[in-house]
Amino acid sequence: MQDIEFTNGLLDFINNSPTPFHAVKTMSEILEQSGFKRLHESERWSMQAMTQGQRFYVTRNDSSIIAFQLNQSLVESGFRMVGAHTDSPCLKVKPDPEIVNRQYLQLGVEVYGGALLNPWFDRDLSLAGRISYIDENDEIAHHLIDLEKAIAIIPSLAIHLDREANKERTINQQKHLPPVLMKLPESTSSGKDKDKPASFNNILLKILNAQLKQTGELHVAATEILNHELSFYDVQPPSVVGLHDDFIASARLDNLLSCYTGLMALVDKQNTQNGLLVCNDHEEVGSMSAVGAQGPFLRSVLERLTETDEDFARMIARSTMISADNAHGVHPNYGDKHDGNHGPILNAGPVIKTNANQRYASNSETSALFKHLCGLADVPVQSFVVRSDMACGSTIGPITASEIGVRTVDVGVPTFAMHSIRELAGRWDAYYLYRALKQNLQN
Repeated sequence: MQDIEFTNGLLDFINNSPTPFHAVKTMSEILEQSGFKRLHESERWSMQAMTQGQRFYVTRNDSSIIAFQLNQSLVESGFRMVGAHTDSPCLKVKPDPEIVNRQYLQLGVEVYGGALLNPWFDRDLSLAGRISYIDENDEIAHHLIDLEKAIAIIPSLAIHLDREANKERTINQQKHLPPVLMKLPESTSSGKDKDKPASFNNILLKILNAQLKQTGELHVAATEILNHELSFYDVQPPSVVGLHDDFIASARLDNLLSCYTGLMALVDKQNTQNGLLVCNDHEEVGSMSAVGAQGPFLRSVLERLTETDEDFARMIARSTMISADNAHGVHPNYGDKHDGNHGPILNAGPVIKTNANQRYASNSETSALFKHLCGLADVPVQSFVVRSDMACGSTIGPITASEIGVRTVDVGVPTFAMHSIRELAGRWDAYYLYRALKQNLQN
């Protein structure tokens, strides 16, 4: 795959993946097109049917996914694994979100993960996620929605009303973040008549039935919304920016960029090694869930692919994990936030992340393996260590390593504005990481 094709595919993937549910749906479609067969956790898996050269994938909660290809004996060769995560910091709609304030309809939101909040103001926001509902047959069903169009905005307070805004402005998450959706009729919002603004569930019901009809899936109409997991997102599409098209600007680069690079490496038909990609949900909130890296999803799949505990242990001992999650590029305006010898530069190659306190899982052995892969793929490589007087973030790497005992290295693409509503990464770094991950499955 050439760099232009890869970059365009990455932009399309992110644009089609406003939530973890949509990311897993999009990845599943790509896997199906590449000859991967879907497995279901609730069904029996026949190891006899899983012959060399076959490809499979399995999802959990529609928000985490594991895909793998068998090319050699698992016990003798192990897996070359790549791990990433499907979630990103965002604003999630509360269960009963309706707020009527000064004749405006707003929705109450919770901050998911460690979001950089200021950039969320004055952006054109849409809504996407999963809806659970009752249909006309009185059965529970679930459906993904994406409104695509801008339906809301969080307006900033004018500087005339806050003269110190450029020096000091704090954000109260409860008071200042509810997006504005519409102006209500005066009689409705002031309570002068008995009419009340339509409940959010009623609005969702109309949207859901319209989308089911539009997609041809309206066999049985929805009659009642039971629950929803919906997130606001910026409708501005991803783009290539820079005087010489050097950068990718987009929401959710952390960590859909790694999901896509791992996916493209896995679907390559020239792979000779046993490859596995795991993309977990809930990394941004600690990974402790049934679908997070600290949950049992990956271990459960791996145990079902081996017949005995002994085989499982031998497979893990022969396996490696590349935990791919974005790294902090050294910001030219804030260079003092980095260790002088470990400031990754955008478009200078993927980064190996290390931390003495095991916030990253890299060690000298696994770092050497990744450096060797980069050398074979003719890819530059950098290193990152956080300043000794600053706290260090973490990834699914240490969690996965401790949960299943696999040798792990933490790597990532250098990024600016991590956890902003719009992040920036090097266009070439994404392609470099893809080449290194592809080398891992063909070496």
